[in-house]
Amino acid sequence: QVHLVESGGGSVQAGRSLRLSCVASGYTGSLNCMGWFRQVPGKERETVAYIYTHSKSTYYADSVKGRFTISLGNLKTTVHLQMDSMKPDDSAVYYCVADRNTCNSGSPYWGQGTQVTVSA
Repeated sequence: QVHLVESGGGSVQAGRSLRLSCVASGYTGSLNCMGWFRQVPGKERETVAYIYTHSKSTYYADSVKGRFTISLGNLKTTVHLQMDSMKPDDSAVYYCVADRNTCNSGSPYWGQGTQVTVSA
């Protein structure tokens, strides 16, 4: 089992930055992917970004490319999401995700979520 704990959410004005972090514990040696999804009320959870823990290859949703950066900590059990030039549309609950293959909406491991609010 893998346990994920997020931190770093909050409220910012448009154009400012936030940094989210997620720490994985438990049976983390089998993980191949860690990342972030987000969800607003009434909409499906959507991919934000993810990173493969071995190759360090990354994926970004078009809506965040060039503004968000995903990275791993040294022990590959922590994933960070640096969010710059934030927009009101970035407001959502952000969830950390981990998977033994590719991160997706059906991945088995999720954090509890952290609220991000961007005001105009």
